[in-house]
Amino acid sequence: MNFKEIHTIIGGKLILQSNRKESITELSIDSRRIVAASATLFFAIAGEQRSGIQFVKDAYLKGVRNFVIHEKIDLSFMHQAANVVLVKDSVAALQKLGTYIRQQFQLPVIAITGSNGKTIVKEWLSKILSGTAPFNEKAGIVKSPKSFNSQIGVPLSLWQIQAEHTIGVFEAGISKVGEMAHLEAMIQPSIGILTNIGDAHSEFFSNKEEKLQEKLKLFYHSDYLVVSLDINHIKEGLDTLKKKNKKLKRFTWSYEDEQADLYIFSKRIKRQQCSLQYYYLGKKYTVHIPFTQDAYVQNAINVIATLLLLGVDFETIKEGIAQLKAVAMRLEVRDAVNDCFLIADTYNSDLSSLKAGLEFLSQQMHKKKTLILSDMQESGKDKTKQATAIASLLKEYKVGKFIAIGAELNAHQSLFLENKKMETHFFETTELFLKQYHPSFFEKEYILLKGARKFAFERIQNRLELQLHNTILEVNLEAIAHNLKAYKKCIKPSTKLMAMVKAYSYGSGSVEVAQKLQYEGVDYLTVAYTDEGIELRNSGISLPIMVMSPEIHSFESMIRWRLEPEIFNIHSLQLFIQAANAQQEMHYPIHLKLDTGMHRLGFEEQDLEMMLYLLHNTETVKVASIFSHLAGSDELRLNTFTAKQNKIFDKLSGMIMQQLAYKPLLHIANSAGIVNHPELQKDMVRLGIGLYGIDSSKHMQQKLQNVSTLKSYIVQIRNVAKTETVGYSRKGKLKRDSKIATVAIGYADGYFRSFGNGVGYMLVHNKKARIVGNVCMDMCMLDVTDIKDVQEGDEVIVFGKELPVSTLAAWGQTISYEVLTSISRRVNRVYVNE
Repeated sequence: MNFKEIHTIIGGKLILQSNRKESITELSIDSRRIVAASATLFFAIAGEQRSGIQFVKDAYLKGVRNFVIHEKIDLSFMHQAANVVLVKDSVAALQKLGTYIRQQFQLPVIAITGSNGKTIVKEWLSKILSGTAPFNEKAGIVKSPKSFNSQIGVPLSLWQIQAEHTIGVFEAGISKVGEMAHLEAMIQPSIGILTNIGDAHSEFFSNKEEKLQEKLKLFYHSDYLVVSLDINHIKEGLDTLKKKNKKLKRFTWSYEDEQADLYIFSKRIKRQQCSLQYYYLGKKYTVHIPFTQDAYVQNAINVIATLLLLGVDFETIKEGIAQLKAVAMRLEVRDAVNDCFLIADTYNSDLSSLKAGLEFLSQQMHKKKTLILSDMQESGKDKTKQATAIASLLKEYKVGKFIAIGAELNAHQSLFLENKKMETHFFETTELFLKQYHPSFFEKEYILLKGARKFAFERIQNRLELQLHNTILEVNLEAIAHNLKAYKKCIKPSTKLMAMVKAYSYGSGSVEVAQKLQYEGVDYLTVAYTDEGIELRNSGISLPIMVMSPEIHSFESMIRWRLEPEIFNIHSLQLFIQAANAQQEMHYPIHLKLDTGMHRLGFEEQDLEMMLYLLHNTETVKVASIFSHLAGSDELRLNTFTAKQNKIFDKLSGMIMQQLAYKPLLHIANSAGIVNHPELQKDMVRLGIGLYGIDSSKHMQQKLQNVSTLKSYIVQIRNVAKTETVGYSRKGKLKRDSKIATVAIGYADGYFRSFGNGVGYMLVHNKKARIVGNVCMDMCMLDVTDIKDVQEGDEVIVFGKELPVSTLAAWGQTISYEVLTSISRRVNRVYVNE
């Protein structure tokens, strides 16, 4: 489509028009993720905190020339011809476009809703169908990318449909009453799947019955519905649905109701497998699901039921279910050879997941971008068209090195060789690549590994990934973004935000966290020491960076790397002016720290006369901000003292600003101050520990997501008689015959020695396992006597969502900061993006 055609569909007032006739192939709501700018239509969406209107100029500067906006703005910056249409509601306009696209194609569409499991069911179902005729013919399956199931995500998913597709599989997610009608009108599903009804996203529903009725609205015009009869109140819900949709046919499954189309009469768990026996059309079948958790088994049953409804034969179903793997709901960044980072996805291999991976790859900074890709075995799309599409994506996302593995990619080498800016290598098989591979082949690169199952890319992953300590700290970058947004909702849109990444980002890893924060649009970063700032600059961070504890001898390096010092006394001000003068700087930004009662660092009132004298007599430096530090903003009993600090700050900063010819930024509120003292926002706030999921306010804590999960594994399991002891100094005295598991983490990893002898516990199979005996330097021992099916190699959660850092802090009679920052550098950090 071109812009004129889209304007006809969505309506609105055309306020800028050009003669541009390029086809629009991409829709964007995020100016940070624009790739093929000339072929992109940018929708400015009104958000809770920031409006897309603010980013129209940014999108324009990146080359976008087609826009949908919902409020009038100054467009004088658009010097080159552009198309801009003004609509009342940009989300409604996007949904109109999605509805139109869906109406152009008569392919069968499966829509999946429920409280949990939508993405897993979609991916598993698509995986099996993609190898099954007739669904894998032509272009095969079109599906929601990632978890695109919202009022915005659904129309973006529908935009992908092409005439060659044989079936569509889309998710539909809602958070309140009234939303599902919009999704139903767009998706128009012929087959529906209701996964379950649980507690997720229940905030705006009065009860589960109301949520169920809203979910069922997705099927008001469907032909079939796959549903479990074991869902609470489902029969009443289905009776109501039948009144709305008399043609609807149900395909039901149940553990309890023998009248269900798919009646499961036996469920057996053995090690890592669940075996189900069921009756269907009077015949008995057995299927083996490679998972034991109830949620995964339930998801697999929904997939089986849908496949039976579609007429897929039993052997195909049995084989497909047996080969299922956990869906990669996130991408992980791991350390790799020669200062590289590895982003591995060795399970999914289709154009949609490739695009998602390339988008994530493009967000990484400073290093060369490399893709190792296999043939896409599970797609029925014409191979030349598919290779052309891949080549186009690699060019759009500026991939620097491309390694292709497989006969089909090799057969289309010419398409990739046309890109002269990209280094290319071709191998027929994974074995040939590994035979020719040498570690020097990669250096200082981000490597995206995308392989179809048959190519066994796990072997490449094992060769590239650094074999580090298997105890890992998993850092969820999306959780950091979520927490950032949660705090942004507490501050005015005009208030700037400074994010703290000092102390290795509270143990989470500075560079990766800083890259995420820069991507999310914070205004400032703060580190403790100059070398931390230099590391960020070396990694491509361009944001302003304040250094809170600048060593005097590092001033020259700070200026060279454009780092901005905190200045807290006359001596440091004099020396920094001298250093800046020596490098012939003008108006170099500095930050003045005032002591308002913390009594750690900062200027006091008696220092101001000399400070102002020095500032008046130089143009070398310029005050970027004036700030202070609250001593007790996290404790309500200290509210009076906090108010006193603010009063002193206002007085001293006012005295300084009266003597300056410009206005610096003022800031005093930290994480706790943002929540407990919103009146202290001023020009900027400093977000620290809250960013990493910890807040002293219970109300705010509920809004935050867990960021860090410390994991280890069981090295050995042994049976120990009650007459024996465990560990150093024989402190681990047993009261019964016990099963003792040794775990690969100790005080050298940052796990406090004081947690030993029953003080602390870890989670094994989500159950508590107490520490037995003293914590050793590299290991500790757990009592797993009461936990079933524990095996060597099993994962152990040291802290995370179900065992918060605050609990460990309480054991150690300390604060969460100390626990997080104590995690040793030898513990491997793994960064995940949902």
